[in-house]
Amino acid sequence: MEGFLFYTPLVIEYILESNPDDRILFRASEILRKGGVVAFPTETNWVIAGSPYIQSSVDKIYRLRHIENTKHLTIMVPDFKSAMEIAAIDDHAFALLKKVVPGSYTFIFEAHKKITKYLKASKIDHQVGIRFPPKKLCQALLKAHGDVLLTSHINHQMLEEEDESIPLYSAQLEDYFGGKIDMILDPGEFEFLGSTTVVDFISGEPEVIREGLGSPKFFIRN
Repeated sequence: MEGFLFYTPLVIEYILESNPDDRILFRASEILRKGGVVAFPTETNWVIAGSPYIQSSVDKIYRLRHIENTKHLTIMVPDFKSAMEIAAIDDHAFALLKKVVPGSYTFIFEAHKKITKYLKASKIDHQVGIRFPPKKLCQALLKAHGDVLLTSHINHQMLEEEDESIPLYSAQLEDYFGGKIDMILDPGEFEFLGSTTVVDFISGEPEVIREGLGSPKFFIRN
């Protein structure tokens, strides 16, 4: 039944970033399609991911983050077709995004009904934040899944780790979350580089509201 997942112990799958195993990715996708959640590293931090179209999955991510469902989370998209199904991306914005994606950016757009009917935050202000992640593992998972993913970052505070200079590893996620998440994809060695650059398109023209890893020059008028 959609949205229902029989309990299974947390699984850590070790996967090569340079050549992800399709079998592991498809198992992760199957978990996501049944309402489960999967953790994996991006270029910015560890994230928890689930389907934005399954209420139990959405609720689970908000519970794990200990935040209200009126707070926005980010949606990772595999391609422009998927992005345009949930966000109002006009020709001007499309041309700008084509120059920089995949990349370390989060883009804020007016949200389409397809996503506002599932996410309370988007229903309130009719906005949605999307990103085209540059990390190969993220791209491979999105391609295998064939759909968008609702994601939220995992930080040291969530795991009650006081020393933020020490990198987080899958074993720490396993110890803290236990059976609350269904799978961890662990590529071994990786490095977190910083935050995404956030670009707001709500007004029709891009406004850089946070500078991060992605170069803001493409979105700043001279």
